[in-house]
Amino acid sequence: MIRTRFAPSPTGYLHIGGLRTAAYAYALAKHSGGQFLLRIEDTDRKREIKGATAALQNTLQKFHLDWGEEPVIQSQRLEIYKRAADQLISSDHAFLDDGAIRLKVPENETVTFHDFVLDHDVSWKSQDIPSAVLLKSDGFPTYHLAMPVDDHDMGITHVIRTVEWLPSTPIHILVFKYLGFDLPKIGHPSAILDPQGGKLSKRKGNVSVEQFLAEGYLPEALLNFVILLGWAPKDNRELFTLEEFVHAFDIRGFQKSNPVMNLDKLDWFNGQYIRQKSDTELTQLVKPYVKRKLVSNQVTQVISLVKDRLVTLADFPKLSDFFFSRPSLPPDPPISSDHLRFALDNFDRLTKGELIDDIKAKGWKVGDFFMSLRVAICGSRQTPPISETMLILGKDESLARIKSAIR
Repeated sequence: MIRTRFAPSPTGYLHIGGLRTAAYAYALAKHSGGQFLLRIEDTDRKREIKGATAALQNTLQKFHLDWGEEPVIQSQRLEIYKRAADQLISSDHAFLDDGAIRLKVPENETVTFHDFVLDHDVSWKSQDIPSAVLLKSDGFPTYHLAMPVDDHDMGITHVIRTVEWLPSTPIHILVFKYLGFDLPKIGHPSAILDPQGGKLSKRKGNVSVEQFLAEGYLPEALLNFVILLGWAPKDNRELFTLEEFVHAFDIRGFQKSNPVMNLDKLDWFNGQYIRQKSDTELTQLVKPYVKRKLVSNQVTQVISLVKDRLVTLADFPKLSDFFFSRPSLPPDPPISSDHLRFALDNFDRLTKGELIDDIKAKGWKVGDFFMSLRVAICGSRQTPPISETMLILGKDESLARIKSAIR
């Protein structure tokens, strides 16, 4: 049985790359009926943030990346790491250095493994492998010791982790070997690049999963977006539910080139998933972004008109505010008083769509007439369908706005 894991550190938010790693590990296991597990790597006590472990778990659950078995918490396993370090010392594969325990690197050896994501062998000469600290003087392990011990104890068969760990892989291979553990298959997906160049990092902008969700991106859209940053199906399909991704997952789909985090593409994905939602579902989803006290029925009516223009859920207020308060006109509004007086005199026929021929008969351009009406009613050139908008506003409010614009 394939057993994979996701092993975040509770040092802050979940990185967008971490979500991708978790999704890949989940799909690799679930595709063949295996197990996906969670491990909390909380041995760096100086960087740990209170509440981050619960937040990480909550975020994963929003994406339905559910893990089997109880999460492994590294800080609860210090005695296990101490025994492993003592075993390495007794077998002459580690030594003491100012209270810390370091790996003893062999001489004149080549360390090799096959990266199942990159699909090629990677080798290091032993003289290029550092004598890494395995157990710190405070009794807490480093990643170099805890990872091999935990992966062995958890029965992990396949490890997917970010490519930044590739240079440390020979250290881990030696630790697995010296402790007498079977080496799991290890793969490193390509790095996600920032649109401005270089590796994606928090110094260059938003890389927080939680922040994207707060900004109104749907979990299913964000997940769909990240799985295609470094992996592609045979048929170049773009839209995947989690279940569909698991079914289609194939390690041969990993791409060797580094993907760029194209936010325009993320917006496209989000729009696609928004438009798959019913008006009732969207009503509940946009409510956290609505500052006014509105009843659900009001929001649902408006949702039906603006959903095709929503990029994120957070766009709803700016696209709908004019429904709930009378907008001011822009400077030099592109309106004609003649257009608006004609609209006043023929309002009932206007809302039924019966005025087109009359507008043309007056020698007016239909587009110009309705631009006057849009700006008068909505305060903007860009609006939902104006007839439906006036029906939601009601006759009295619509007429009042047109009269106000004439003045």
